Amino acid sequence: MIKLVRVSQEPILKPVPEHSWERAAVFNAGAVYEKGLYHMIYRATDIGGHKNYGDYISHFGYAVSKDLLNWHRLSEPIMKNNVPQESRGPEDPRIVKIGETYYMTYVGFANRFPGDYRICLATSTDLVHWQRHGVLLDEENKNSSLFPEKIKGEYLLLHRRRPDIWIASSSDLKNFTNHICIMTTIDDDWQSTRIGIAGPPVRHPQGWLLFYHAIDKFNAYRLGVALLDYDNPRRVLARQSRPVIEPELDWEINGFVPNVIFSCATVENDDKYVVIYAGADTVIGAACINKSDVVFDKKDWLI
Repeated sequence: MIKLVRVSQEPILKPVPEHSWERAAVFNAGAVYEKGLYHMIYRATDIGGHKNYGDYISHFGYAVSKDLLNWHRLSEPIMKNNVPQESRGPEDPRIVKIGETYYMTYVGFANRFPGDYRICLATSTDLVHWQRHGVLLDEENKNSSLFPEKIKGEYLLLHRRRPDIWIASSSDLKNFTNHICIMTTIDDDWQSTRIGIAGPPVRHPQGWLLFYHAIDKFNAYRLGVALLDYDNPRRVLARQSRPVIEPELDWEINGFVPNVIFSCATVENDDKYVVIYAGADTVIGAACINKSDVVFDKKDWLI
């Protein structure tokens, strides 16, 4: 069975009380691995990321590390809440590199009316300076990522129409069509309430490796794993029956939103897949697995 192993028993990134924009929580980070460095774009809030704590504002911060444990971060955010669709801030970035350009899908949260959150797109060539391209899907939607390459000449977008995981396609990154549900919730299970992708899909010898989050009836968040067909990612080849990681440590269980492991980043280095995740919507952790250990055993499959 595929299981992620934590790189540390402590968070790898914590809030900075001296920085007003990230004094309460850092969580839900996108990341890429380039030339021996992990680059992380993380969500940060001023008063805690949950409705019970008031009208929090989210920003994106930037941090870089050689070893996942020691991070150098900028003291100011790289993206702020300075457009109408993001009046409460940008949230939950997921990053892929296509050619020489980084594409970041994220949630623009305005809270002007119920369901006022939209999938948005920004691009960059250096991971610090980003150009916004506005709303990708003008509907209540989140948990999105592009695939890291075009497939049959099209961009593919994973997204979540509650409560399931969907794929849509586009030739121009402006109009998305052919929306198809590819993974659904499972009754009376750890993934019974809703599911959504974790980080972007990454290459595996047998297809696209996709980690995803799932919520049970008690609102606990765990991560699962699935395998998508390389040439036709709308086809799910395998889906493991048990989680790859679940809340166990104090900082994963206790925080602004208890019992949460939530990820927006799956990256690969030379020999490992690395998942960077949020613990209880308050701090950031990381876990990994050797590529050689990612084996889909039929006895553990749901399909």
